[in-house]
Amino acid sequence: MSKFIIRRAKAEDGAALCAIYAPYITDTTITFEYEVPTDAAFSDRIRETAAQFPYLVCERDGEIIGYAYAHRIRERAAYDWDAELSVYLKQGTHGRGIGTVLLACLIELLEMQGLRHLYSCVTMPNPRSVGMQHRLGFEDAGVWHKSGWKFGAWHDVAWFEKHVGGGEPKPVVPFPELDGDNIQKTLNIYTEKLNLEDK
Repeated sequence: MSKFIIRRAKAEDGAALCAIYAPYITDTTITFEYEVPTDAAFSDRIRETAAQFPYLVCERDGEIIGYAYAHRIRERAAYDWDAELSVYLKQGTHGRGIGTVLLACLIELLEMQGLRHLYSCVTMPNPRSVGMQHRLGFEDAGVWHKSGWKFGAWHDVAWFEKHVGGGEPKPVVPFPELDGDNIQKTLNIYTEKLNLEDK
């Protein structure tokens, strides 16, 4: 049986996470990025994101096999309670529920911060990713038709939304300012889910 761990990403994970991300750039339209970033640039991305939002890593038997994070979706102050979610897994690890559990953990941590509106986008067609969004309670929010040009063709992007909490919002708490014990408790809960599902 494999041993999974979900933990907070560190800047030192940059090279491992970039290696997971690179095939999505070079071989797929899942991301519209064209050039593979350097390991150092990826480490900078981790630092910048983790200063405000959760950035999670999943290890299996000590090897990083996936990661998930959230980032601000728009800059105006009225969007302070909104975030876009992303998840990437190492090739060959899909279809085992790892991405779903990672995103579920991310969502719970975002709720702890006070986020209210969560979004994700999927380059179409991608029935596996669409199914994962629906399993997590995301609803269809529309399609941007022919919005991305990659590999010599235009691609549609479907958007999904999930609303959490209610009433008048309170200021969002930057992720590093949340109680560390509560963060770790949440990571442990979802780590246990992965390990139970792997039995």
